[in-house]
Amino acid sequence: MILLQSQSRYLLQILTNRLHNIEKGVELDCHWVEFDDIRYHIQASIKNPHLLHLSVSLPTPPPETAFSNGLPLGAIEAIKAAYGTVVHILDPPRDGFNLTVKLNLSKLPPNEENRQALLVKIASVREVVMGAPLRVILKRLASRSVPSSAGVLVPLVHRPNESFFLLPQVEKATVVFPMRFNDSVDTVLATSFLQEFVEARRSAGLNNAPACLWSSSPPSELKDAPQQALSANAGFVSFVISPRHVEGKKLDKTVWNLSTFHAYVNYHVKCSEGFMHTRMRRRVESLIQALDRAKPDENASIAAQSKSFKRLSIEDTRGNSHS
Repeated sequence: MILLQSQSRYLLQILTNRLHNIEKGVELDCHWVEFDDIRYHIQASIKNPHLLHLSVSLPTPPPETAFSNGLPLGAIEAIKAAYGTVVHILDPPRDGFNLTVKLNLSKLPPNEENRQALLVKIASVREVVMGAPLRVILKRLASRSVPSSAGVLVPLVHRPNESFFLLPQVEKATVVFPMRFNDSVDTVLATSFLQEFVEARRSAGLNNAPACLWSSSPPSELKDAPQQALSANAGFVSFVISPRHVEGKKLDKTVWNLSTFHAYVNYHVKCSEGFMHTRMRRRVESLIQALDRAKPDENASIAAQSKSFKRLSIEDTRGNSHS
C-alpha cells in the first residue's frame, strides 16, 4: 500500500510551495475534498505569510463510535505529540469543521531532512487524527502491555456513518472491515478483489505480512457489534496484527494502511473498471475497422457496372463484321 495518498500529496505540495515562496507573501485560500468525505480548508494572509490555518472536516461518525468534542478519542494528544510547537490547536474550530490548527512555518526544523519529514507528517493529518484510537491500542500491542480494552470490541470510524472494528488482545489485535459499496458492479469487483487479496497473502513472499481472512458472513469477533454495523454486501475482511507489525517505524505505516484500507480497495476497483472499459472500447474499435474493410468499394462497383456486356441483335453483329 502507498504510505502517502494522492490527496495528502496535494496538501504536501501546498505546504512545500508555501515554504519555498514565503518571501512573496501571496494570499492563500484553498478548499478540497479527500476520499471518504474528508474536507480541508487552508488559508494564509499576506500580513503573516509564515502562518497558515488548516481546517479539517471528518466523516459523520456512526452511533457506535466514541467521539469527544467532534474528534476521535486521543486525537488532541496525538496532534500535540506529532507536531510539537509547529502546530497550535484552535478552540473552537471554524464553522463546519471538526478541527482547526495554526501552522507556524518559522518553527520548522532547520535541517532539510527533518523539515521534510515533518511536512509529510502534517500532510498526513488525516492519519494522525482518525488513527489516534487505533494508534493507542497498537502502541500497547507493540510493548506487549495488557490494554484496558482487552477482549472488548472497539468500533472506529473510517467512512461516513460506517465503522470498522478492533479487538485488542495481549499478543495480537484483530481488525475487521465490513466492506460496503453502493454500486452493484463495484460490489462484484470488490468481492473478487478481496478474495484474490486473501489468496495473495498465502504466497511464500508474504509470510511476514499480517494474516488476512475474508468471509461473506460476520466473523466471530463481531458477535458484540450492533446489528446495523453488520450489513456488508462485499463481505468482511479481517487482519491479525501481531507485535512485530507495529514495532518502531512500522507503527505509522500500519496505522495509515488500516485507516485507509477501504479507500485502497475502492481505488483498485475503479482502476479495474477503467481497464475493462478501455479494453471494451478497443475491441469495439477493432470490430468497426474489420466491418469497414469488409464493405465493397463504391468506385470499383461503378467501374464494374460500366464494363457490363450489352446484348446485340443479329443485324448489329453483321454490320460490325462487314465494317
